[in-house]
Amino acid sequence: MVHHPHVEVREDLLSGSPVVRGTRVPVRRLWSWHRRGITVETLLKRYPQLGPARVLSALAFAYDNEPLMAADLARERVLVGPAADDIPGVMKQENLFAGGNKPGGKAGG
Repeated sequence: MVHHPHVEVREDLLSGSPVVRGTRVPVRRLWSWHRRGITVETLLKRYPQLGPARVLSALAFAYDNEPLMAADLARERVLVGPAADDIPGVMKQENLFAGGNKPGGKAGG
């Protein structure tokens, strides 16, 4: 495992998942979202308490330790299910008009 100063791995914290040092923010979340196109700027808006150095260090750790990150994500998917891959704030298109209500107050068809 390649170590980075802003990442820690402790068995007593999130079952040993790598986290941003001094927080409970799992590195796997930052890495997973970044790999799917979420920008560093968006990650900083989601986690402003981290600051750029810690976010970038966490991403560097993740990319330096991809097998570890992939295993951590797989473990999360087993525990959480499909919701593990959800990106906060992203609406799914098929859910926009649930219940048959369309823009303009017209129902149905």
